[in-house]
Amino acid sequence: MIILTCNIRCSGANDGDNDWIHRREYCINVIKSRNPDIICFQEMWEDQFADMRKAFSAFKCYGIPDEANGNRPMNCIFYKGDAFEYVCSAGYWLSTTPHVPSSQSWDSRCIRLANWIRLIDNKSGKEFRIINTHLDHRGQTAREQQAQVIVDDSLAYDDHYPQILTGDMNCDKTNQAIINFTNGGWEDSYQKIHGSNEPGFTFHSFEGSSFTSDIGKMDWVFTRGKVQTVAAEIIKDNQDGFYPSDHYFISAALELE
Repeated sequence: MIILTCNIRCSGANDGDNDWIHRREYCINVIKSRNPDIICFQEMWEDQFADMRKAFSAFKCYGIPDEANGNRPMNCIFYKGDAFEYVCSAGYWLSTTPHVPSSQSWDSRCIRLANWIRLIDNKSGKEFRIINTHLDHRGQTAREQQAQVIVDDSLAYDDHYPQILTGDMNCDKTNQAIINFTNGGWEDSYQKIHGSNEPGFTFHSFEGSSFTSDIGKMDWVFTRGKVQTVAAEIIKDNQDGFYPSDHYFISAALELE
């Protein structure tokens, strides 16, 4: 199965020529070109959710809003309706009170949460769990603790149980937050295929290869348990310098062992 993690840049941003209304069709086309089975979004606002529901009408989806009274399914998970059987789903906030909607802790600048869903792959008959998140972009302590909340949650499952973690972690492999993930048993699918060398930035501010950054790959597809990585890609598609988002999307082809 092919997993995509896509920070699509919220439609509420004032991006001029890169506003969502200008990028929408191209963004959808880039995602469709990889024929994904599961798409994990970050920064999804209501209008973007409506656009994606229309574009991917054969997909089902799940995602709790980030705010208690809000409607933005920021970390929504889409999955092919005919490829998987739904088991259950939930979400939690990345805070000291993860059951409290809108809760924030540590030095987190924004409300951060994780959505998860358990599915049965119809081809193999095997069950797995996928988690989608977006760590804070400012608070280092928050990133570390938010990662640990996710690790602690994942450790409730048997070591062999297949789990997949996707998201914009707002930091690269040198950061303690990523080290917390790897110490918790999570493995980077991209590294499994391409080795441990830093592949370079995935946030590019709509500038592509001309962008300069001291942060490497911050968008991730992790695996844990009996999951095998077959292929992985940093998607750098563009039309003469016009990009589907301010992040490169990441894909991973995975097999349940």
